[in-house]
Amino acid sequence: MTVRYDDFTVEWLGYATARLEPEDGPVAYTDPGRYGVLDDYWARDGDLVVVTHDHHYDPDGIRSVAREDATLVIYEAVDPAGIDRDVESIESLADDYDVIRVDDEARVDVATPAGEVAVWSVAAHNDPDGPNAGPDGSVTHPPGFGCGFLLGLGDRTVFWPGDSDALDGFAELDVSIFLANIAGGGLASDRHAAADLAEAMDPDLVVPIHYDTFEQLAADGEAFAGDVASRSIPVALDARSANQ
Repeated sequence: MTVRYDDFTVEWLGYATARLEPEDGPVAYTDPGRYGVLDDYWARDGDLVVVTHDHHYDPDGIRSVAREDATLVIYEAVDPAGIDRDVESIESLADDYDVIRVDDEARVDVATPAGEVAVWSVAAHNDPDGPNAGPDGSVTHPPGFGCGFLLGLGDRTVFWPGDSDALDGFAELDVSIFLANIAGGGLASDRHAAADLAEAMDPDLVVPIHYDTFEQLAADGEAFAGDVASRSIPVALDARSANQ
C-alpha cells in the first residue's frame, strides 16, 4: 500500500515495515523484514533504518533496504544472542553501517546526503495492568523490551509505536503522520484503542500498518479507517489515495 500525502510518501511493505520519504528528502524505514515481506524487495535506498525490539530485528531485511552509507538506530535492548532465530550480530552490521544504540528517551540527529533526520525514541510497551496483560500481569512486550520512534523527516514528524499498547503519553507527542499498529491479538493495541489514540493525538494523517501478516495479527483495516474518519481525522483508506 502506497499513500501520497501532499509532498510525503508512505509505503507499507507489510508487517511492521514502512518506507517513508518526503519530497527530495531522506528515506527512512521502520522495522524492515520478517515473514517474507521483503523477499522480493531490494531497494537499498534507505538513509535511515530504525528497529524497535527483538521481534522486528531482521538483518537480512535491513540489508535489503539500507543504502551502503545508511544509519541504523537500534533500541539498546535488542540482543541477537537472545533471539530464537539465526540472525547476524549487530557488531557485524556495524562493519557496514553506522549503528547507533538508543534507550527509550533519546534524541539523535542523523545526517544523510538528502538532509538531516531527527530521531526521538520513546517508551513503548504492553502495560502490565492493561488489556494485553495476563492474570499475573505478564505481557509479551514488557517495559524496557522495546521502544517507539518519532522521526522528523522534512517538515513532518512520523510516529511508529512498535508493538505497544496505545499508551496515554503518546497523545502528548507532536505527530504529523501516525503509523497505527491495529493488530491487537494480545500483542499490541487493537484497532479500537488505536482509533482512540489517533483522536487524542490529532495527527495530520493516520496510516494503519502491522496487521493481517498472520492469524494472530488479523484486523479489519477498513473498519479502522472508517472509525478514524468518523472522528474527522484524515486516514489512509486504500492503496491509491488518502482521505484529506
